[in-house]
Order: sequence, then structure tokens, then C-alpha cells
Amino acid sequence: MTQSSDQMELREEAVAGQYGAAMALLDGFDHSPRIAAAKEVAPRLERSTGIGTRRRFRSTTPGLVTQRTARPEGVHLIERIEGADAEDALTSPVQAAVLQDLRRAIAIALALGDELSERTGLADLKRANLEGSLGADKKRDFTEMLAAEALAVTYVFASATAFLLADHAGSETVEIGEVEELLVENAQLALHGVLWELDQDLGLFASDDAKLVATVLAFAEALMEKVAQRASTTGRLEPFVGASWRVEADDFAINGFTPARAAKGSTLTMTFKKPNEVVGNHIAKYQALRLSKMLMAYDFERRLNPFADLGGFIFTFMGDGAPGTGKTTLIQMMAGLISGYCETAGYPFRYQNLSTDNIDSYQGKSGQNAKAFINNVIDPGVIGFGTIDDIDQLAGKRGDRQSSAGQLEITAVLMESFAGANTVVRGNCTFGMFSNYPENVDDALRQRAGARFLVDGPQTREDYIDILHLLMGRNHDIPVGDHEVFEAQEIKKAVSASFASHSKPHEEGLVRVFDRVQGEIGDLDTIAKLGTYLKAIQEADERFTGRAIKNITDAVKVRAMDFELPDEWMEEPDLFLFKSYDDKKAMIEELRVPITTEMVIQEINRYADSEFRYADKSDEVAIDNAVRDMDRMEEAKRRYLETRG
Repeated sequence: MTQSSDQMELREEAVAGQYGAAMALLDGFDHSPRIAAAKEVAPRLERSTGIGTRRRFRSTTPGLVTQRTARPEGVHLIERIEGADAEDALTSPVQAAVLQDLRRAIAIALALGDELSERTGLADLKRANLEGSLGADKKRDFTEMLAAEALAVTYVFASATAFLLADHAGSETVEIGEVEELLVENAQLALHGVLWELDQDLGLFASDDAKLVATVLAFAEALMEKVAQRASTTGRLEPFVGASWRVEADDFAINGFTPARAAKGSTLTMTFKKPNEVVGNHIAKYQALRLSKMLMAYDFERRLNPFADLGGFIFTFMGDGAPGTGKTTLIQMMAGLISGYCETAGYPFRYQNLSTDNIDSYQGKSGQNAKAFINNVIDPGVIGFGTIDDIDQLAGKRGDRQSSAGQLEITAVLMESFAGANTVVRGNCTFGMFSNYPENVDDALRQRAGARFLVDGPQTREDYIDILHLLMGRNHDIPVGDHEVFEAQEIKKAVSASFASHSKPHEEGLVRVFDRVQGEIGDLDTIAKLGTYLKAIQEADERFTGRAIKNITDAVKVRAMDFELPDEWMEEPDLFLFKSYDDKKAMIEELRVPITTEMVIQEINRYADSEFRYADKSDEVAIDNAVRDMDRMEEAKRRYLETRG
């Protein structure tokens, strides 16, 4: 991961200097819970007589426990973790890795706490308090700063734990619920509280090595969420939020209450498709090609993409079409392109798909799954591509009685993440929502798709010849005949014709609006006339709101970037990718084309056509459902009268 110029280094000697204190916490301490209730957990592993044990660490840190107690309320995480497989007396590699990563995470958190204390003056107040010379006028400041330090240290511990353990994550998942024992009097007490609760959860869930890792990771995620919530109402956190640190040895970044994610993506096992293997879908294919290259303009040092800065970046898009028209093929093509570009440039690439497997019966778990998906893709340390296939099944439609609580949780998370108050578009990632039935997607969520990719599959005679030739393969001797294979798929010619076709609307309802407005005010060649057309569309469909106008203007800005970055820029990174942010921005600005009224009309029609198409289908579905309900009621009445007759 490239170090940002505004990141400070958290020195390795400072981290290593905290190993003693970290080991003492893992070895044993006493804690009486103050918020959470103790759970009925399995007893810690007791070694049989005669089995050798490791030499116990004795802390020399003043004020810390130096003798292990035998009291039952003592927290002994080393024994708890080694007891994850009670049948094996030896420490497994996984258990050793968990212990190593926990020690490292605690040490990083404590080192960050010391750094923060020195920067804020809290260290001086601590010394004054120990000496008994802390003035009454400083006590409130002291208390508030201790609380801020406790939250910062606890969050860094959780973030570092999740980051360091990421490589050991498997398919096993554990539902631990909310973290409760979050104490903020000081950092040491805060760590005592959360480590006590981690010990409780390990006793409940860590029955083997796989569940051990899953439990620690689930706890780290839940703790980050809890601390971030608490931090939103706590003061004195500006020094922590406003600065960033980096631990060089781990490539671990600390950026306020933003989770650090390992800059590694899941290994892609999908079959990649080449652009010429996507038949038809010209505009969708063209925009996917351009978006793949746009992502590569992201600057890891500035943490911003010039395309996002200039207003031509697609953060979210929706691809819709009938089953079998090529949505999966489009995903395979785009993921393959981005993966190849990243491999050439040496950039970390992360692809993730949110599927129906993420809907969980536990309350809140579906939302957590969706949030984890979002956080993994938006990680500013990677190039991210997130897909949500069959979103109509995954995200519930508000007001629909058939939508489950889990589906509605996912809808809420996606809406907040795609266009919420805290949404930051850096230009390092994009999200694609795909559906065969977009009319079943919640209206507000659908409108958060900044671009629309109509995936309509092969349309022309030439398209059908090309797709037959492609799918037949080479194991035959049938001649092609009078046809130039894939000539119709030449992207620039096909896209130009596709865009031009939207100079007039396609949907019948929108055609009537367009013809009426043009008949009343003439050609739509001014902002005022274009605004009149937009108002007329809104009168015909009340779902056409201000967000629709924003999506249209964003699409127009994308059209102003109606160029493809040269292939050689992707093949030879020094030509573009490795240049400074300002140089990349200047190179892109030189390629930008003027915005025309023709572009605006085409984008209005493209967007409005999709909304009218969705609305018509949605209305038909609602009518069919209503008719079905009425038929059922009539049949129920008939049977009721028969039984009573």
C-alpha cells in the first residue's frame, strides 16, 4: 500500500515497546463487569498433571498485574484460546497466530494511545494527576481527554485485530451480538472491558480453530461499530480523527474511525470475458469499458480520482434486462478488465458480490453483512468493484409485505452508503446493481444508481449471427457465409448509433410527453426549454424527482468525458498511472469534450425511458397481484357460503 503524504509513521520501536503490557493483558487480569452480564461459558482448559506448560510471563510494567490470580473472575485469554480444541494439548498454528495478532493489535493500540497523549497534552495531565497536582479547573478536561483516548485506543485495537487476522478468515461465521462492556474512564480500563467480553464470547463460540478465528473477527467488527457509534457523541476526538498513522511493518493504516482493510482481494475464480465476447449491449459495454479505465486513474497518495474531482465518475450503476441478455457476462468482462489493469500496475484489486446468502434470520445480521460488503469495497487502499446481482431479491421494497426484515435492513444500508450524508466518492471503487426485474427494486434505492446500463442482449441480425458463431466454438466445419464476424460489435460505431437513437424517447408514455412539449415550445435548445421538458416528465410520473435530475446531469458530465483512455496508458503505467495526481488530472482535462444540448436530450430520454419502463412494469405487477387477491377472496367467499349452506 502506498503511504499517503499526510500519514505519520507509528514507529516499530514504539509498538514493540508495548509487547510487555500486551502480553500481561493476554496472560491474566481481573475484571468485574459493570455493564454487561456475565455469560454461562465453558470453563477454561485445565492441563492435566504432568503436562508441561510454557514459562509464564511476569510483567515489569508499573501498575500492572505481576502475579496470576486463581480467582474465577480472572480473564486469561491465552488459556481460553489454547482451549479452543480441548482434545489437543498442543497449541495449534491457528491459535498461535490469533495470540500473536492479538498481542500485536494491543501493542499498536497502546502505542497509538501514547502518541495521542503526547500530542494532546494528556500525558502532562496524567503526570500531574499522579503527583496530586492536577488543578480543579483541569479535571473536566482530563476526564474528557481520557474518554477520547479510551475510544481511540479501543477502536485501533479492533481495527488492527481485524486487519491482521484477515488472512486467516474462512467461510465460518459467528453471530455474537452487540458489544456491551465498553468503558471509557481510561484506555487501560477500556481494554480490560472489551478483552473480558472477548473472553466471554470465546468461551461461548470458539469450539474449534475455525470458530476461534470467526469469533475474534466478529468481535472486532462489532467493537468497531460500537466504538464508532459512541464516538459520534464524544468530544475531544479531533486530534485522532484529523490525523492518520501508518505501521510500516504491517502496512496498517489508522485513519480515525475508518476500518483498515487488508489490501488484498479475494481470489477471483470467475471466467473472465473479453469485450468482443459481449454481443449487443453496446452502451452498457462501452460504459463498462470506460469505467474500468476510469478506476485506474485513482491516486493512492491523494486518495482521489481526477474523474471524481472533475465530475465524470460513475459510483453506482444499475444494469437491467430480461433473463439471458448478458448481465453476468458484462460482470465477467468488467471484473476481468479491472483485474488485468491492476495486475499490470501492481495495484491491489478487490472484487466482492453481495448475494442472497447474506440475508440472515438474526436481527441486524443482514445489515451487518451489507455494511461489511460496502466497507470492503470502498477501502481507499484498493481498487474495488462490488456487484449486487438480483438486487430485487436481495434488497426489500419498503411497503411490500413480502419483504423480510433482513431484506429491508440491506435496503437501508445500501441507500445510506450510496447517497447518504457520510458518503464519500473517492473514485477508487464502483458498485453495480443488476436485476431482471428492476421494477421490484425500491424506488429510492433504484434512483441511487447514478447510471443506467440497459442490458438488452443481441438485437440485430448481425448480433444473432455473431453470438451463434461465438457459442458454437471451433469444433465444426460450418461456413460463416456472407457475414463479417464481429464487425457489428465495433464499439464506437455501435455506441454512436445507440446514443443517437435516444434523441427521441422509446417508451410510449414518454413519447407522448416529448411530442407534446416539443409541439408547444419548439426544439429543446435552451436550459429553460429542457427544464420545461423535465417538469412535464415529473407531472407524468411523480417518481421523477430532483434525484433523477442529479443522475441525469451526472450522466451528461460522464458524456463530457466521452473518450476512452488509450490502451497504452493501461499497458505502460509510466505513461499515465504512475504520474502525479495533478499531471493525471491535466491529461484528462485535455481529452474532455464540450457538453451539447443533444447530449442532454439523449441522457434525459435514456434515464426517463428506464423510469417509465420500470413504472409500467411495476404498475402491471401491482395490478396482477391485486387481481389475484380479489380472485382468492371471491373463491374464499364461495367456499364459506357452501360450508354454511
